[in-house]
This record gives sequence, structure tokens and C-alpha cells, in this order.
Amino acid sequence: MEAQQNINLGPQSADSEVQSQSPFCDSTVKLLYGVQGTGHGHISRASAMNKALNAQGGFDVAWVMSGRPKQKLMCCDEYQWYRGMTFTARDGKIHLLDTITDNNVPQFFKDIRTLALDDYDLIVTDFEPVVSWAAKKQGRETFGIGHQYAFYYPMPMAGKNFFAEMTMKYFAPATHKIGLHWHHFDQPILPPIVDMHAVSLEQKKVKNKVLVYLPFENQDALVKMLAELPDWNFYIYHADMEDYDNGNVRTRAISKTGFKNDLVTASALITNSGFELISECLTLGKKILTKPLQGQIEQLSNAKALSELCYATVCSKLDKNIVKDWLASDMSVYRVSYPDVAAAIAQWLGKHETVSVEQLSADLWEQTSVQKLS
Repeated sequence: MEAQQNINLGPQSADSEVQSQSPFCDSTVKLLYGVQGTGHGHISRASAMNKALNAQGGFDVAWVMSGRPKQKLMCCDEYQWYRGMTFTARDGKIHLLDTITDNNVPQFFKDIRTLALDDYDLIVTDFEPVVSWAAKKQGRETFGIGHQYAFYYPMPMAGKNFFAEMTMKYFAPATHKIGLHWHHFDQPILPPIVDMHAVSLEQKKVKNKVLVYLPFENQDALVKMLAELPDWNFYIYHADMEDYDNGNVRTRAISKTGFKNDLVTASALITNSGFELISECLTLGKKILTKPLQGQIEQLSNAKALSELCYATVCSKLDKNIVKDWLASDMSVYRVSYPDVAAAIAQWLGKHETVSVEQLSADLWEQTSVQKLS
């Protein structure tokens, strides 16, 4: 789970973007796209895919969102909402019992039974379980596009246990799995979908500015700890915070534009090990300190991959000395230039019967480059 943001999931207006006619579709393809709304990563990918599908043309997209209360999604256009399923975290850890009691399982199964899919030509899920299981129940093909689907292949893995593995495998099943990751690991997966359209990338980096996004940690304790490091200015984003400056610590309410601008101008980032935010940091060439959410196999595995790739410093706990030593360190920083993966997927969805995932993967990794900045 990462920073929540306002997104536009509806068709782009004719004034805002010129839509090209699809080169491979003689008629409009009706596409149902399910998005797990728990975190920033899924929503950010949906925003990027929405732009790409509209630019490609030939698609009539209906969106399904679940995993977060509707009033907290901050979406501004039409979509179907379901309660779905999500996890409960507190003080940097997954709480299994709270996760079980906080989810409404009978409602989840009712939603699966009542979601009608007959009107759709293509079904895509970004780890969204209602769409995934409705399609499975109705015998429909699904395209799973997202980071979690990379773990169906041999990837760096950590935190494996029976519950975690079953959750990863059965939470949102898909017929065709198109996984995304920071590196291919010799598997037919794709680079990340990075959505940085909302801000100017020409803004200058500010020395000693650190962006902090740790939504699962105790925020009061975090503010107190960072206040003891006066040589650095920390910008802390959280859904429950308001804009307030107090010495070297600035708390910020969630804002898509504000968050992205602070990300571009920061010299470093402290965050959990969510996929999308770190993908954005890698494209910008930021110094990264990451603390994975304990008990979540995806974040623990992400942290392991980052460590193996030397893309970030990983820690299992946060205290003043760890942060201070990391800030003072001269660790290597990398910038990874990924191609426009969203545009490539949008084009591929219309001709997947003639172009394999393996070929798509090879083409996109051929366009990826890594630059060591320091």
C-alpha cells in the first residue's frame, strides 16, 4: 500500500487528448478492468493504463475498484465499486486476526456471484479479486497484469509461509499472468508501469530533502524520531495527516500532485517496500531506504530483490541511528530507464493472439537501461 491519489479512470475528453484509431481493431473491444484499490501502486498503474488504452483507441473500458472504502478512493469518474478483500496492518506488521475479522467474506462471495461478464470481450485484473473470481466461476479468460503475477515465476522470495503463499496464489487468479518487476530475472515478465505524467521531471533536486512514506508505522513516533536529525528536512505523507511545518519535519496530507512534486525534488526516500513507489524512485535516480511490511510476502520479497540488485538499503526496523547512518553513507545510486510499458501492453492486448508474452518481454527489456549515478 502506498500513497493514495486522485485519478481519472474515465475516458479522456477530446479537448485533453487526441485519440488515435487502433491499428488492429475494426470494432471497439469492450474491456473490463479490475483494480485492487488498497494501495497507490495499483491505482497508479490504472491511471497509466487508462491513458494508454485511450491513446491506443479501439477500447471501451469499464473499471471495477475494490479493497478500500469508496469514500477514500478519491476517484473522480465512473467505476463499479465492491468492498472486495484487503489486509489490516498496524505498527509495521500485518495482523492476521484483524485481517480475517475486518473482511466481509459473505459479501465477497455475493459480489462474485452477481458480477455479470457476458458483455465484455476482454477481462483484465490488477490483483482485483472480485473480477478474478467472477471470471473463474464463469469460465472466462483473464489477463492478470501487475507486480504480484511476477511471483508465479522464479523470483527472489522471502517470508514464505503457507498462508502467504496461498494468498499470493489464490487471491486474484488469472488465466494469463503478465508480471511486472524491476528486473527480468531471466523470466518472461515485464518492466514496471511508471506513471509520472502529472509532474514536471525538470525540477531540481533539493539537497537534504527526504520524502518519507511509511503508512503502516506509528506516525507520532516517526515524527519524533526524525525531529532528532536536524540536518535534514523530512516531508512525511500520510492519509491522516494535515499540512504542517515544525522545524525540520513537514507533515503532508495525501495529494497526488504534492506527493509527486516532493518525490521529484527530494534527494532521498524512506518508505516501505511497495512496488510502484520504488519503481518511480528508480526512474528518478533516488537514494532509497526501505523497511518491508513485516508479514507480507510481497514486500519482504521486494526488499530481497532490491538488496540483490543493490538498488536500495533494506532495514527490518527504523531508529534514529539507522536513518542517520544511511543518510551519511555513500551507497551507490542507480537510475533505471524503463520504456513506456503501459503503451506496449495497450497495443499488445489487441493482438495477444499473434504476439507472445515472451516476445513482448524481450522487446521491452531490450529498451531498458541502468545508469550508476554515484
